[in-house]
Amino acid sequence: MSDLSATHDETVARTARLRSDVSHSARIWNYWLGGRDNYPVDQEVGERILSFVPQLPRSAVADRRFLARAVRHLAEDVGIRQFLDIGTGLPTADNTHEVAQRAAPEARIVYVDNDPLVLAHASALLTSTREGATDYVDADVHDPEAILRKAAATLDLGRPVAVTMLGILNFVLDTDEAVSIVRRLLAALPSGSHLVVSHPTTEVDGEAMTRAVEYWNGQGSAPMTLRGRADLERLFEGVELLEPGIVSCSRWRPGAGDGEAAEVTHFAGVGRKP
Repeated sequence: MSDLSATHDETVARTARLRSDVSHSARIWNYWLGGRDNYPVDQEVGERILSFVPQLPRSAVADRRFLARAVRHLAEDVGIRQFLDIGTGLPTADNTHEVAQRAAPEARIVYVDNDPLVLAHASALLTSTREGATDYVDADVHDPEAILRKAAATLDLGRPVAVTMLGILNFVLDTDEAVSIVRRLLAALPSGSHLVVSHPTTEVDGEAMTRAVEYWNGQGSAPMTLRGRADLERLFEGVELLEPGIVSCSRWRPGAGDGEAAEVTHFAGVGRKP
C-alpha cells in the first residue's frame, strides 16, 4: 500500500489540513447518515442546509442504497470483478468492497480520494477477502491519468472495470471538464466496463437545492454545483445506459427492503461501455 506510506513531512502536512473549525462535505454526509465522524461545525452547517432541504438525510441514505444495489448487480449479474471507486468518502456500512466481495470473494477494489480526512480513515477500507484485494490511492478526480496509473497496481485494466463516481463530479464545476474526465477514464478501459454515477440535481426541489448549494459554497469548503438531467446525460455519452436510465437514485431498481421509492435530490445511472 505505497500510497498510504507517506513521509513524515507529508503526514504532518495532511494532518494540518484536517481542520475541525471548517465544515467538510464528507463529515456532513456522515452526520446525515447518523455517523460519528463529524464535528460541531459540520452538524451546524448540516442543520442549516437541512433548513433549506429537510429531505437530504433521506437522499443520503438512498444514495448509499443505490451504491449497494448497483455494485451487487454488477458483481452478481454482470460478472464484474474489478471496481474503481473514485471519491469514496468516509467509510460507512456496505462499502464497495464489502458488497462486491460478498457476491464475489475474488473481487478487487481500488478506492480513490485526495481528501486527508478520508486518507486518515483509509485503513477501514483496506480489509479484504483472502481471494480478492483492496487498495487506496491518493489522487485527484481532475487527473484521471494518475488515477488509472496508480489503480493499475491492483487492477488489470485490460479486463472490465466498474468505475463508481458517487457524489464526486458535482465538485467538478465545469460540465465540459466533468464530461472529459469520464471519457478519459472510460477510454482506458475495455468493452464491458461500467460507469456508475450519482449526482445532486436541480430536477427535485430545485429552488431549495439551489439555495442550499449557494449557502454551502459560501462556507469556505470545496465548492460544488448542481446539474439537471441534460447535463447528467452528457456524462453517459458513449455508454449504453442500463434500465431504468437516469432516475432519482431511490428509483434505480429498488429492492423489497428499500421502502417506498420516493424521489430524492440525487439522480443516478449505470452505463455499459460497448
